[in-house]
Amino acid sequence: MEAAAKVKSIFVYPIKSCRGISVSQQAPLTPTGFRWDRQWMVINNNGRAYTQRNEPKLALVETELPNEAFLEGWEPTGRSFMVIRAPGMQALKISLSKPRDIADGVSIWEWCGSALDEGAEASNWFTNYLGKPSRLVRYNAESETRPVDPKYAAGEKIMFSDCYPFMLLSQGSLDALNKLLKEPIPINRFRPNILVDGCEPFSEDLWTDIQINNCTFQGVKLCDRCKVPTINQDTGVAGPEPSETLRQIRSDKVLRPNKKQQGKVSYFRIQNFRV
Repeated sequence: MEAAAKVKSIFVYPIKSCRGISVSQQAPLTPTGFRWDRQWMVINNNGRAYTQRNEPKLALVETELPNEAFLEGWEPTGRSFMVIRAPGMQALKISLSKPRDIADGVSIWEWCGSALDEGAEASNWFTNYLGKPSRLVRYNAESETRPVDPKYAAGEKIMFSDCYPFMLLSQGSLDALNKLLKEPIPINRFRPNILVDGCEPFSEDLWTDIQINNCTFQGVKLCDRCKVPTINQDTGVAGPEPSETLRQIRSDKVLRPNKKQQGKVSYFRIQNFRV
């Protein structure tokens, strides 16, 4: 019998497509994922989301939250801030208290709605950094609902994540991939929420129920990878790997040879959860 895998790391990404925070020990769960995960997003002047797919410089944007923000039951005060940093830019402080201004016509993938606008200072900061009109918005859970694909997880919802509340991968899978690459890549290329260790490579493909303490996570779908894993998260520069190698070992042609081919590269598990 295979030994049980253990959680090695937890990652939270407050601003979509910006750098994540490695959280020690614990992170509060919510119905949309870890608290603070993808709660903010940078948009253009048409309200459309910027991501590393079209703005790889976002990879260099760091976020910092108060340590107590990851304690169960903690609530921000008027002196609680998220600090944002990027090369060549002064640090930007964003209050964790919800802003009052509303931005309408905000969109990401299939979803369109309103969001909370973080104001002129944040807008100017990201506009100067990216070199094009930008605004920072925050998901408005009081007025908006963004459901996931009901084919895989009916009734679940997310904020500004791409597809589902959590993404999980194993250290064993990353190690197996790195053995095939000329230059190993770090875990931040794949932007998981949960990294586990102690299992066979890609064994998480088949996990359907994952027990972590008193929470059961459900494996609902493999993740179809985009270009983001090809972007060096330390430089913002894209290259051919690991996509070229993944196409050889993780394409739908390899994993699902008897099904209709869509040219997708799958990697690791996307999860929803129940407690």
